Amino acid sequence: MQEDEIGKLTAARNTRPFRDIDDLWLRSGVRRATLDKLAAADAFRSMGLDRRQALWQVKALANAPPLPLFAHADARETHDAVHVALPEMPVSEHVINDYQTLRLSLKAHPMSFLREHLTAEKIVPCDRLRAMKDGAYVRVAGVILVRQRPGSAKGVVFMMLEDETGVANAVVWPKTLERFRKTVMQARLILVTGRIQRHEDIIHVVSQSLEDRSDMLMLLSEWAADTKLPLANADEVVSPGPDPSETNGSRHPRWQPKATPKTTGRPRPLHPRGERVIPKSRDFH
Repeated sequence: MQEDEIGKLTAARNTRPFRDIDDLWLRSGVRRATLDKLAAADAFRSMGLDRRQALWQVKALANAPPLPLFAHADARETHDAVHVALPEMPVSEHVINDYQTLRLSLKAHPMSFLREHLTAEKIVPCDRLRAMKDGAYVRVAGVILVRQRPGSAKGVVFMMLEDETGVANAVVWPKTLERFRKTVMQARLILVTGRIQRHEDIIHVVSQSLEDRSDMLMLLSEWAADTKLPLANADEVVSPGPDPSETNGSRHPRWQPKATPKTTGRPRPLHPRGERVIPKSRDFH
């Protein structure tokens, strides 16, 4: 939004609270494009309007700025035109719209809507990792917040995943990276299969296999729009521990990758660069 438009809004609001969208538009004199952005960002919820209902009412306004001489008539006409009861948007669509407009959502985490599907595939939430023993076999999935490949790590990639319960740190050794490079570099939602490695209070999942599950994000909405989200930096992992491929599994005798069960009925995946439901991660090299 433009700064002068924000100034108009705050000046009009300081006089008295807005009754509805018509009142806001007539008193502030902001452009229709500004109202579109406010409605898309769910800013009219304080007026008792669902995002979809607010967008509908904004679309019903005239494109031209209001004239004082005809303000009363315009307000009456727009008021009469927008009394249409629309079905409320599902929470999952609200979350997606929040990410696209506000770059975050306080309503829910996208992964919470997928938990039933993930549980059926024996994929554990991130907060369960702290209760698991060192060396335990685990499958964990989440939205990738950060990818790191420090120069001092000899080709090791560190990833921070997030779901509705917290975050998990995954370690991808060079040999594993060679096999799953495309998945590691392009996935937005990733499934990591590996072993728990505990060092005092630090917990990592040492990856054996990785799967791009970005297609599951399409379950949240019928469409996906482009968005960019700046995310917080992740702490660099200092010592990820030994590469299991170099120890011949001596630390964990049963260290063998298990086949990832295939699922049916999943939506056809799009190219990862075309999926914008969740913003890109922050990558450091």
